[in-house]
Amino acid sequence: MGEADPHAATRRLIAVTLDSASIGRSNSDVEHERAIAIYDLIEDNSFAPLGDPQPGPYCLAIALIEGRLRLDVTREDGAPVVQHYLSLSPLRRVVRDYFLVCESYYSAIRTASPSQIEAIDMGRRGLHNEGSELLRERLKDKVTLDFGTARRLFTLVCALHWKG
Repeated sequence: MGEADPHAATRRLIAVTLDSASIGRSNSDVEHERAIAIYDLIEDNSFAPLGDPQPGPYCLAIALIEGRLRLDVTREDGAPVVQHYLSLSPLRRVVRDYFLVCESYYSAIRTASPSQIEAIDMGRRGLHNEGSELLRERLKDKVTLDFGTARRLFTLVCALHWKG
């Protein structure tokens, strides 16, 4: 285990909100998945906009605007830090494949053998890791975040696309 980050308290998100106008309301299952994804992200993350001269912690507001992800980073008091727009095109394939594997996984839970379920779950985790790395790569010039934070952010991006 490495040394703990002495700046962990300032290199983190303390709030994440979704823009309901661009993302829209969904059924209760989808809302629940989004709430869990936000909770997990806030609970454990490492997040710092590059080039910010002041320490955090930060608040993140996420919106979907014309097929792009808008990440609005502010301070605790609402003062703006930075706004990034991210094309979702590079993530579309992996998100689609992830949903397909998730459907197979949920269907397999009812009927498949433990070894079949485990194989599907390994594929699901592999796609989740691929999406997380892709998201991290797309953000590398904008935000410093660890792999765990990228995973939780990818989960949230998927939750934004999930129709239930």
